[in-house]
Amino acid sequence: MTTAAYDAIADWYEDYVTTTAGAYSDRVRALLAALLGTGPGRCLDLCCGTGAHVAELRRLGWAPVGADLSAGQLRHARGRLPVVRADATALPLPDGVLPAVVCVLAHTDMPDYPAAVAEAARVLAPGGRLVHIGVHPCYVGAFADRSDPGRIVVDGGYAERDRSFRSWNSTGVRARVGAWHLPLAGLLNAVTAAGLTLSRVEESGPGPLPDVLALQAIKAR
Repeated sequence: MTTAAYDAIADWYEDYVTTTAGAYSDRVRALLAALLGTGPGRCLDLCCGTGAHVAELRRLGWAPVGADLSAGQLRHARGRLPVVRADATALPLPDGVLPAVVCVLAHTDMPDYPAAVAEAARVLAPGGRLVHIGVHPCYVGAFADRSDPGRIVVDGGYAERDRSFRSWNSTGVRARVGAWHLPLAGLLNAVTAAGLTLSRVEESGPGPLPDVLALQAIKAR
């Protein structure tokens, strides 16, 4: 089982995601609503963290359940939704039982995100939806300097897939827990390799340069 990096910062993250990162979280939830759509049915919040997006899932008509590796994060999430402590690559669920799975801002926390996508595909029912929302693989990471709001400087580190704590921002989440990088091709290929059909892609940013990439994928009927 992968080490739960967020245990040590769970209380800090609970405050950060609702205060400092409040506007960013609102933008993420707007993407979630646009790509997931309305329920009803069970929706797995994969790597649910503190449960920051549960209210939006319920507003859309879904009955959310959460899975996360971090006991510290789940301490906050338990008051918001039913949860289980589990590795995203080994979910304690049978095949084909869920109409929807969402993974929000978590792929950089996993050394093998393609395995998590494959596991999400396994538990999806035919016709079910997977929604991925994450930092943009091309423009956010240890390789990208975003200190100038008008441009992004990308260095050769884009090709590296290792975990890194390097960042132009020394006060955010990544300076505390690091990040695993998955290039854009690796992310898209993970979806198709899992037997899912990519049906919609959205980019979002606070200005003309995107910092979030969102994908909607469907499991074949």
